Amino acid sequence: MQQIVTTGRLISRALWNGFTNLAPSNSEHVNKKREPSFLYAVCGFPKESSRKHPPIKGKFGDDAWFSAKGKATDVLGVADGVGGWRHYGIDPGEFSSFLMTTCERLVSLGKIKPNEPNKLLAQSYYELLENKQPILGSSTACVVVLNKETSSIYTANIGDSGFMVVRGGHVVHRSEEQQHYFNTPYQLSVPPPAHSGQVLSDSPDSADTSDFAVENGDVILLATDGVFDNVPDHLLLKELSKIEGVRDPTKLQCAANTIAWMARILAFDRSFLSPFALSAQANGINTVGGKPDDITVLLATIAI
Repeated sequence: MQQIVTTGRLISRALWNGFTNLAPSNSEHVNKKREPSFLYAVCGFPKESSRKHPPIKGKFGDDAWFSAKGKATDVLGVADGVGGWRHYGIDPGEFSSFLMTTCERLVSLGKIKPNEPNKLLAQSYYELLENKQPILGSSTACVVVLNKETSSIYTANIGDSGFMVVRGGHVVHRSEEQQHYFNTPYQLSVPPPAHSGQVLSDSPDSADTSDFAVENGDVILLATDGVFDNVPDHLLLKELSKIEGVRDPTKLQCAANTIAWMARILAFDRSFLSPFALSAQANGINTVGGKPDDITVLLATIAI
């Protein structure tokens, strides 16, 4: 996956202080085997948008993401640092960022089997535990691996980040949200020693895994809960259906921008009956409106 970064003034202005990224698959050489690959775009916003701090590649607030290419794999991932740690003087984004950059390195070094994304998350988490200088905090995470040799996707998801696959105008695969109870997702954690045993800390083995075949033109949305909590499925499906089979990087980037922008606007709409508000009501909490949060959108199409 060849990477092109765009930070033009026009895009930056249109998306407030968001950051966009184009990453087309390598088309310089003819692929005789017609192996599948990801053509992907990224867009997102930190919850607290500020023009004083320039966007950082791989991060939107406490969210983090990565893309990597292995010998026979294309891999995408997102993670959402648990913001509650900020009350203890801990930067929630440091944990999620370390988790994703470690995943990226392990994939690039060939340390992953295409059918074991859960072990990729586990190995990255264990490196956090063994780090000489403790990196404290918690994070949800979702990883999607494209096995080029078998035209198959393998996924691992822990918490309430997730993915959605669209084909023929329908959602054909999607992740299942993992919650201990309302608004408390499964999470990988490294708590301070004084809080060990007092905070939620799920094992990487608890990640929900899936695998399925992909077809040319399939659309894959990988995102943090800042998207799924604010944008109803029917609106996501409407946008994703428009780009089935699209290989034009600009069109794909525009779609990623649209979804991220939509999530941002709805997050701050106090009268909108968001998916988060509907879930709260189902749990006995009388509320309406969106849920302001960091937003990360990784949008990919399958090119064969």
